[in-house]
Amino acid sequence: MPEKVLLSADEVLRAMRRIAHEIVERNRGAQDLVFVGIMSRGVPIAKRLAALIKEFEGADVPVGSLDIGLYRDDVLQGASPQLRKTDIPGNLQGKRVILVDDVLYTGRTIRAAMDAVMDFGRPKAVQLAVLVDRGHRELPIRADYVGKNVPTAQQEEVQVKLKESDGLDQVVIVEAASGKQGPGGNQ
Repeated sequence: MPEKVLLSADEVLRAMRRIAHEIVERNRGAQDLVFVGIMSRGVPIAKRLAALIKEFEGADVPVGSLDIGLYRDDVLQGASPQLRKTDIPGNLQGKRVILVDDVLYTGRTIRAAMDAVMDFGRPKAVQLAVLVDRGHRELPIRADYVGKNVPTAQQEEVQVKLKESDGLDQVVIVEAASGKQGPGGNQ
């Protein structure tokens, strides 16, 4: 299966603008919001959402990054996590935390992220923003803000490409290598 473009650069921007507006509307402004991007592609998306809210509302939303490597449920199954630095902006006690990721798939990454977030205080609320929801949940996890819902087959992989890491903004769907999911389509 050749690479199929799901979202162009313009559509990625439009989806992010819509998500940013929805976050502000649902939370009645940007007060007490904290974005926490899940490494690696969730971090630049979180930073862009914060910049959009700054543009719309004139409010600075703190942005952190979260490495969920030690919280994954497959760590004990022999997978050796590559640890990266988690950077959470202050105590999350009483804050409205928006977890940000590129693709929502099984829900396992988000479950691990919620466990990790609780180690930094007890937020008032935890919400989830994703650029793409591809379905196939294994856990009862649902995104509060979705750029695009994309029904996929198990053997397909959704890849999010971002300027910061890939030189362009684009979301594509490809045939997954047998038994292996790559960045942006794995959990």
